[in-house]
Amino acid sequence: MPACRNLIFILGDQLSPAISSLEGANPARDIILMVEVAEETTYVRHHRKKLVLILSAMRHFADELRGLGYRVDYIRLDTPDNNGSFTGELLRAVDRHQPERIIVTEAGEWRVLEAMRGWAEQTALPVEISTDTRFLASHTEFRQWAEGRRDLTMEFFYRQMRRKTGLLMEGDQPVGGRWNFDAENRKAAKPDLFRPAHPRFAPDAITLEVMTLVDQRFAGHMGHASGFSWGVTRADAERAADTFIADFLPGFGETQDAMLKDDPFLNHSLLSFYINIGLLDPLALCRAAERAYFEGRAPLNAVEGFIRQIIGWREYVRGIYWLLMPGYETRNFLEAKRPLPAFFWTGETRMACLATVIGETIENAYAHHIQRLMITGNFALLAGLDPHAVHEWYLEVYADAFEWVELPNVIGMSQFADGGVLATKPYAASGAYIDRMSDYCHGCHYDVKRKTGEGACPFNALYWDFLDRHQARLSRNHRLAQPYATWRRMEEAQRQTYRQSAAQFLQKLDAGEPV
Repeated sequence: MPACRNLIFILGDQLSPAISSLEGANPARDIILMVEVAEETTYVRHHRKKLVLILSAMRHFADELRGLGYRVDYIRLDTPDNNGSFTGELLRAVDRHQPERIIVTEAGEWRVLEAMRGWAEQTALPVEISTDTRFLASHTEFRQWAEGRRDLTMEFFYRQMRRKTGLLMEGDQPVGGRWNFDAENRKAAKPDLFRPAHPRFAPDAITLEVMTLVDQRFAGHMGHASGFSWGVTRADAERAADTFIADFLPGFGETQDAMLKDDPFLNHSLLSFYINIGLLDPLALCRAAERAYFEGRAPLNAVEGFIRQIIGWREYVRGIYWLLMPGYETRNFLEAKRPLPAFFWTGETRMACLATVIGETIENAYAHHIQRLMITGNFALLAGLDPHAVHEWYLEVYADAFEWVELPNVIGMSQFADGGVLATKPYAASGAYIDRMSDYCHGCHYDVKRKTGEGACPFNALYWDFLDRHQARLSRNHRLAQPYATWRRMEEAQRQTYRQSAAQFLQKLDAGEPV
């Protein structure tokens, strides 16, 4: 066997032949290392379908690389003597292959990058940590954008990314004369028996083997491997992307905030899994959506909204993550300390909205962004759940959740635990919002129209109680001026009724009683 010049270490969310660590690789002289390790599967208790997705996609990618002529040293979870950690398996691979150098693309998570930075000393070899070129904005570019700004509003960063890419631009101006068409993307949805079906992918032999492994080894984790139908290859991901552009992008915009209990996916793309592990190129996907607009196959509000999620929000939250880590994960501006209730793992609650969304999460390892923000996240915020515990739950249960993207969405956007670094206001809402944007309230144990007392929707009293108990921190927020003015106009007796209803609900929650 030829001597090993470079040992190229590829992680489970770097499944792209265009990954920077492979740039200039020589299949005849270099060896690619891929490892499945216990540490990464259990540092939080990942949903079983999430584990199936990543492990099966890794194994398929290893085969893809072999097909391109690369030598791949692949360590499976059940490989004898598997050390269980990235560093331990790297050291064993160095002993096996005696490389001249180690090359790796920078990790997406702080703790893994910190481990990488120690590899040169531990292996006594040069370690090249290359930039992850799948992202538009480097860490340096984001820091330069953020430097000196009083607030880090995403909208202005997004405009910079639009100019940088030229997406939906006419010279230096946005197509349609506006940067953002979000106001047109807030309509409720109705059940539609004629909505196209999202593609499902039958598990092949590799995936079936992984499903068996996951169910046996991770029986205590949320969900089941059975019913797994996400794509695990580049061809699967590209088919899913083509289907979204053709069938769902035209209706994506106006219903992206809607929720239906019998239609969990609506017109959402279901592509974040594939983007985040490397099976789809995010910029190429945006250009495909842009073509659909220019060819008259999708309206501008839908295409702009989709592109904003990728080159705006996705890039922005990554920038925030690396700008503020470490320490961002422990921020708790509102001093929320309540533990997560048991129904976050079982879905067994009388609140139909939470039962629906958590039930779908248990089944699919997925919920769309409004379900995450305005149902589970909204409840956690109003009930004062510990934001770090909420962060770990989101990281566990969603197949597209990696810390760099999930943590700012939870700590900043959902729980306002960073005090407004990321979001301009807490995303708190009463039952009226849920009733307006979903069909969850029909048939619920609670009456969304009742504000307080027995049988009233808990979100109603919790909303006003949240504003009341955080007045000192939040009343000067200009985006909350109207609700605080409404609160001040109420009779004291009415305010006290809201406080008492919220207290009674939270006492039941703390006691573990059915709610």
